[in-house]
Amino acid sequence: MKELAAAAEAVVIEELTAEQGLARLDELADILHACVLDGASVGFVLPFSIEQAKRFWLGQSQSWRSGGRLLLVARQGQRLVAVVQLGIDTPPNGSHRAEVTKLLVHPAARRLGIARRLMEEVEWLARRQQRSLLILDTCSGSTAEGLYRSLGYELAGQVPGYAQSIHGVPEATSVMYRMLPSAPLSAPV
Repeated sequence: MKELAAAAEAVVIEELTAEQGLARLDELADILHACVLDGASVGFVLPFSIEQAKRFWLGQSQSWRSGGRLLLVARQGQRLVAVVQLGIDTPPNGSHRAEVTKLLVHPAARRLGIARRLMEEVEWLARRQQRSLLILDTCSGSTAEGLYRSLGYELAGQVPGYAQSIHGVPEATSVMYRMLPSAPLSAPV
C-alpha cells in the first residue's frame, strides 16, 4: 500500500504546449494505444495500431496550436502516464462552456487517483478560462462514468447505440455536465 501512495505522490500534472505535446507524441500514442487495447473504445475499434494513435494526436495538434484545445498530462518521473484535453473553441454563445475529452490513464498507472487529479486540474484550468460549465461523454455504465459522478458530474441523458465498442458493438453513451463552483481560484493540491 505504501508503494501505491508513493507512486501517486510522484505524479506531476502539467499543461503542455503544442510543441511539447508533439515532442511527446510517442508517449501520447502509447497511452491511447494501451487504453484502446485494454477495452476503452474512446472513438476507435480494433484492430488499432500505434500508427493510428500517432495520427490521432497529430490531428489534435492544430487545435493545441490555435489554443482551441488545451492538453494536460500526468507524468510519473519523466514518463507520461495519463492525458486529458479541454476543448475551449466554442461559438460566441458557448463561451461559458468547455468540453472534456480523451481522459486516458495508461493501464499500468491506474488505481492511483491520477484520473481524479487530472479532472480536478482540468476544472481549475476551465475556470481560469472563465468557463462555468463542463460537458463530456462516456460509455454508459463504465468505470469512467462512476468517476465523473463522484466528481459532481450529472447525467444529461443517454444516447442508445451512439458509439461502438472496440469490437464494433453499439453501446450507449452518457452525456454528462458539471456546473463549476464560483469560488475564488486556487490551484489544486
